[in-house]
Amino acid sequence: MGKLTLRIHKTSRLISLTSLALQAILSKIQATQMSINASSSRMIRFGVFEADLVSCELRKHGIRLRLSEQPFQILAILLGKPGQIVTRDELRTSLWHRDTFVDFDHGLNNAIMRLREVLGDSSENPRYVETIPKRGYRFISPVAEIVSDATTAEVLTSSAAAQNSAAIPSVLEPDFSNRQNPQDLHRTWFTVPRVATITVLLVLGVTATVRYIQGVNGGAIVTEKSTSLVVLPLENLSGDKDQDYFADGMTDDLIANLAKIRSLRVISRSTAMAYKGTRKPLSSIAAELKVDAVVEGTVMRVGNNVRITAELVQVSTDHHLWADTYESPMGDVLALQNKVSSAIVDEIRINLTPEEKERLAKNPAISPEAYENYLKGRYYWNKRSEEGLKKGIEYFQRATEKDPHYALAFAGLADCYSIIGSAIIGSVPSLEVAPKAKAAALKALELDKSLAEAQTSLATVSFNYDWDWAGAASGFQRSIELNPNYATAYQRYSLYLMAMGRPQQSLVQMNRARDLEPLSISTNFSLGWRLYMAHQYDQAIEQLHNTLEMDPNFALPRMVLGQAYAQKGAFAQSITELQKAASFSRNSPPMLGALGHALAAMGNRAEAERVLAQLHELSKKQYVSPFYIATIYAGMHENEKALDCLDKAYTDRSNAIIFLRVDPEFDALRSNPRFQSLLHRLNL
Repeated sequence: MGKLTLRIHKTSRLISLTSLALQAILSKIQATQMSINASSSRMIRFGVFEADLVSCELRKHGIRLRLSEQPFQILAILLGKPGQIVTRDELRTSLWHRDTFVDFDHGLNNAIMRLREVLGDSSENPRYVETIPKRGYRFISPVAEIVSDATTAEVLTSSAAAQNSAAIPSVLEPDFSNRQNPQDLHRTWFTVPRVATITVLLVLGVTATVRYIQGVNGGAIVTEKSTSLVVLPLENLSGDKDQDYFADGMTDDLIANLAKIRSLRVISRSTAMAYKGTRKPLSSIAAELKVDAVVEGTVMRVGNNVRITAELVQVSTDHHLWADTYESPMGDVLALQNKVSSAIVDEIRINLTPEEKERLAKNPAISPEAYENYLKGRYYWNKRSEEGLKKGIEYFQRATEKDPHYALAFAGLADCYSIIGSAIIGSVPSLEVAPKAKAAALKALELDKSLAEAQTSLATVSFNYDWDWAGAASGFQRSIELNPNYATAYQRYSLYLMAMGRPQQSLVQMNRARDLEPLSISTNFSLGWRLYMAHQYDQAIEQLHNTLEMDPNFALPRMVLGQAYAQKGAFAQSITELQKAASFSRNSPPMLGALGHALAAMGNRAEAERVLAQLHELSKKQYVSPFYIATIYAGMHENEKALDCLDKAYTDRSNAIIFLRVDPEFDALRSNPRFQSLLHRLNL
């Protein structure tokens, strides 16, 4: 019993000592907190705004506003010298370390623009921040410093600012002058017995403190992982508008690099480009696209050197997580892009697979001439016109000649050949371009089997021209596995599913593509076309009207809109839309075929025959797929003539006929034995 009593006594003493130690710790924490609170009460009031220079918060009528770090730093500096000119050099010295290599002018201009947006100010009629041309900025509104332990606040006007500017802190750090001597706290800690309980408390306390500091120190740690982002078009700073293609190409490549990371959702190029030249607040862009983070920046090309300045903003906090500048010769531009991508991934704490880490660590070299031709090829490919595709082929070929190991250039060449020979263009025979498309796609895969673009290109050839349905399906699925953010893979896989007579599954894939490309005109049109093919005419009409709001002169959505109206029997609206489509496309075969079918279906045979004659005349000057002539005969109920033309289209390998299983314009022929035989030959 004596030993037990002694143990209990020792335990009680240990608990007592622990309690005293905790009280000492709490006392020191409270004293420090009181000191911090006293120093944290400095606030500057101007107009309806209050700026807390310690917590770096801006409020309007007491409501906290979102203002990112650099704009707030500029505001604090200007508030420190009300009525005085703060030069751009002063701002540069305050905001950027001497050794930091950034595009200062662009960064400062953007920060001032965002500050004015939040304040509701303007450069033309400033109420707060006045621009002094070629010198700097001046804060012109009366300001007041508010001190919480004082009964009155000292009011500073612009005229008195020079005398009183020292009263307002000009840096974003709290005043530590009233805090206890750190040595006092140090001595207090070491008077506490070294017992296990206190050690655990210290470890926990240090861990919590480190985590807290990491959480507030420059945004290096993001509390909620950013899993989606958009790369806004990089601004061309070369001063030469002819170099826009280069800036756009660098944007494309950065998007493509990030899109290959499976755990990251990246908005596609076509949607990102919709924001080119706009000055919307980043928060608005992020809300529209439903993303967590935004990447923006500039690109400058001087001679054979390239400089990228990029910045990552976490939208939920409007905090600038990271900004840096990278420079390299043109031959190392792919490695440069990998560095930028790696930096972004590091900041948003995305878990990478070993393959992704290996890819980003690579330092591939490329011929500068090949890269430049590749960028020009992509620039013209993105126009999706016959003229653009022909120029794209020319530039991609040059790129492959300059660098025979450039897989992306071969993939781009395959895409151009695939599209220019498809029914959507309708001016080049499939049999002429299909072998070229296949050869280029196979070469791209030979060079890089992990390239989603190459997998998609080959699957497109299998689908459009080889009619190898199993090969096409596996190719599209493999492409999606390689790059879950590649919208084109979902879009073309959706085409395959529609041709197979699986419209609902097709719409699922198409909606996934639109999630990645919400502002893409092409993607929104494609969704409308699939709704039409799925015989969902009302939904198709609504979607196509939405698409035309983006571009009223886009012929393809007008064509399908006219076709949908025709299926509903609204022939007046149908003919109006189809005539516009024919006009916008300069009477291309697909548009004339759709117009002739609608005229025939409404009973206007004379006009339908006139359009039919127009197509026959056009066929003497260029290739016209027999499929479009078949659509007019189908509208006239000339079934045998329609089937004769479809047989010719089959012989031509025209990819338009692969949708016969679902195409509404041929619904009346479905029970015809010849039509069923054709579907059988197509393995549909």
